[in-house]
Amino acid sequence: MSADDEAIWRALASPVRRHILEVLRNGGQDTGSLVQAFPELSRFAVMQHLGVLEEAGLLVVRREGRRRLNFLNPVPIERIYQRWMHPFAGRVAAEMLALERHLKKKEE
Repeated sequence: MSADDEAIWRALASPVRRHILEVLRNGGQDTGSLVQAFPELSRFAVMQHLGVLEEAGLLVVRREGRRRLNFLNPVPIERIYQRWMHPFAGRVAAEMLALERHLKKKEE
């Protein structure tokens, strides 16, 4: 596994960082807004999490004067998916999901 892959897995290992990515899925947020979205964390803690996400390439930062805008970069997640998940989600997995849907419909 490459160092880039390890950084991405490490970043995704934290539920807080995954939640940050979910918030950013709806569009960029300035750091102050992200801090407000996590009242249980200090500004310093949120900044640390943002640093890990940025280091892993999952976050793109744009500065506008003193304002820091954070945007989700989904490309590394897609790479991880294609490398690790897609091969396992082949025909057999699709057939199992179809069977599951069929059984749920019969239950209704």
